[in-house]
Amino acid sequence: MKALLILLSAGKLGKVLLTGGSMLVSVFAYALIYGWWYAVGFVGLIFVHEMGHYLAARQRGLDVGAPTFIPFVGAWIELKERPHDAETEAYVGFAGPLVGSIGALLCYFVARDQDSALLLAIAYSGFFLNLFNLIPVSPFDGGRITAVISPKIWLLGVPILLGLFFYRPSPLLILMAILAAPQVMQAWRHDPTAPENRAYYSVAAEHRMQYAVYYIGLAAFLAIMSNDVHKTLQAMHR
Repeated sequence: MKALLILLSAGKLGKVLLTGGSMLVSVFAYALIYGWWYAVGFVGLIFVHEMGHYLAARQRGLDVGAPTFIPFVGAWIELKERPHDAETEAYVGFAGPLVGSIGALLCYFVARDQDSALLLAIAYSGFFLNLFNLIPVSPFDGGRITAVISPKIWLLGVPILLGLFFYRPSPLLILMAILAAPQVMQAWRHDPTAPENRAYYSVAAEHRMQYAVYYIGLAAFLAIMSNDVHKTLQAMHR
């Protein structure tokens, strides 16, 4: 029994070390380019975002792992089982950008109160990060949210990704496009009458409407805040 408890404790410790260690690596990587305090704040907001997913998954009874970080890519939580239905997936998917946006908003209020350009820059990164994650194609959170309405909406994410790439080319966008490609093909071939799809995507109309309103509302809020904070930062550096 003692040996079993030791192993269980070691397993939990290993998960903590993986999360904490990968966070430290990310902080170090970002600090090399942007400085230590910005790196700490930015990675902290990523952690808040991922904990939103984690807590929502636990609330819905899903087996979920702690966040793991990869520098310049972000972080993810490991869902060890598939959500029971599209509404559950949307719930977990929405919780990350929602909680992450609250974290960024708190940074924004403190930045305004303290007249801190650093905190304002961290708040901007949080607003933009969560807005970026709302692109309506899986594996972005936006894809997980909009799937409750219809996976066909993922097809709208393709021109958004292409537009972002031509506006500001990035290896990260290429990676996300590669990850999204199978999901786009799945959306293209999606047959709502297939038994497995009818079972998974069977969601009440009022719930579809709720998530549509939540999604559009949060995306609009983040777009406005990202734009306003970016303009403020530009004015401060003139």
